Amino acid sequence: MDQSVEAVVMRAYGGPDVLALENIVLPALKSDEIRVRMIAAAVNHSDLEIRAGNYPIKRVPAFPYVPGLELIGDIVEVGSAVSDFAVGERVITMMQSTGGLRAKRNGGYAAFANLPQRIVARVPTDLDPLDLAALGLAAVTAYEGLRKLGPIEGRRVVVTGASGGVGSVAVSIAAARGAEAIGVVSRAERAAYVRSLGAHAVHTAHAVESGALSEETVDGVLETVGSTVFAPCVNALRPGGTLSMIGAIGGGEVTFDAYRLLEVTLTGYSSETLDGASLQAAMNDICDWLRQGRIQPPARTLFPLREAARAHAALERRGVEGRLLLVPDR
Repeated sequence: MDQSVEAVVMRAYGGPDVLALENIVLPALKSDEIRVRMIAAAVNHSDLEIRAGNYPIKRVPAFPYVPGLELIGDIVEVGSAVSDFAVGERVITMMQSTGGLRAKRNGGYAAFANLPQRIVARVPTDLDPLDLAALGLAAVTAYEGLRKLGPIEGRRVVVTGASGGVGSVAVSIAAARGAEAIGVVSRAERAAYVRSLGAHAVHTAHAVESGALSEETVDGVLETVGSTVFAPCVNALRPGGTLSMIGAIGGGEVTFDAYRLLEVTLTGYSSETLDGASLQAAMNDICDWLRQGRIQPPARTLFPLREAARAHAALERRGVEGRLLLVPDR
């Protein structure tokens, strides 16, 4: 049946102030959909880009639109053709191929959401759902981005943007997999946090630009920043090494010595290629590592759903350690 729910709605592109809490109507479930009660929705840089109009909403009409690439919650209803999921199970989604960058349907900033069963993954109910929300897309992106580097056990791996959402999880996963993780942070005061996640060493971006990473001394780079740290990271790769780019929050225009491409590999990963099976496989490993204490969830800051605009403003200032989570209004 139709249901009236609270959701964060944008009716135009713009700054954080275009986000407002409204009541929207969820239509009755389609046969292949599940209805999920929100526990938390993480805020991503891509959400900021969608809100600003840099990643245009592709459905017609575009507005009103509920943003949000992620959602974790409990199933409260299933469609008539759903056989793989049941009421009461806990699931997570990255809105792959539907909301998010493709923005074909509403996202996760809502108290309840209707989701196609093909875009969700089951997660255990014995783990803290806020830990899983903080890991979420950041962990899946880090997981898949690190896989692009090949075997990393016993190898030196640089993670740029290491105190951010994806970077902090990547440091933890790299350390859990036996790599010597080297974090790169924008501010020196974030070094202690990154070391607490398992980093062997931490450098500031300024230090890296000034030569803190010696040439041909690392085996892999997980790049989230781009900009002026990109070239020093390429130069730091040993012959046969790989740089995997999963983001460029500092800017996508980079320069480096093209001759390095004769010795190293540049590749990348986008969560827009994610499917339900891949999401489930990644979450299975992530949940196992979390339960075993091999990885730590990143730091998190909670905002009630009605304060989504404030959460967006905080992320835009880039003064955030770990992840920002929207939670239902109490």
